[in-house]
Amino acid sequence: MDQLALLYWAQPFWVWAGLAAALLAIEVLTGSGWLLWASASAAVTGAVAALAGTGLPATLAVFAALTMISTLAARRYLPRSVPAHGGDINDNIARLVGHRGLTVGAFAGGAGRVSIDGKEWAARLDEGDDLDVGANVEVTGVDGAHLRVRRA
Repeated sequence: MDQLALLYWAQPFWVWAGLAAALLAIEVLTGSGWLLWASASAAVTGAVAALAGTGLPATLAVFAALTMISTLAARRYLPRSVPAHGGDINDNIARLVGHRGLTVGAFAGGAGRVSIDGKEWAARLDEGDDLDVGANVEVTGVDGAHLRVRRA
């Protein structure tokens, strides 16, 4: 244990760089997404330890704070790669379920056209027969080549 303490006091940057590399290697093997931010935080902590010459308690506090902040910020602001509904990510029509849009033509007999995310789609109403142009709708499902929508 004394050997590790001596190593840390002599070369704190390289200890933190080694920890960052180890965490990154584990992240690459598991692909969880959680250790990426801890690895980056360890690298920044190594730079802080080298430049500021802080002691072990202070660098541990910096590492803990950076890890928490970066992990929470990444989960909050970076997009998720898997859709929330758990469906096929390549099924671009099924991914529209839950999206909102506007009618681009009047619905007659429960059928019409809607604009969702800048694209126009054929649609059928889940309930009712008529909608005016510009009405807000929400996609509830897919029926062949038609979207099923309801008033939003």
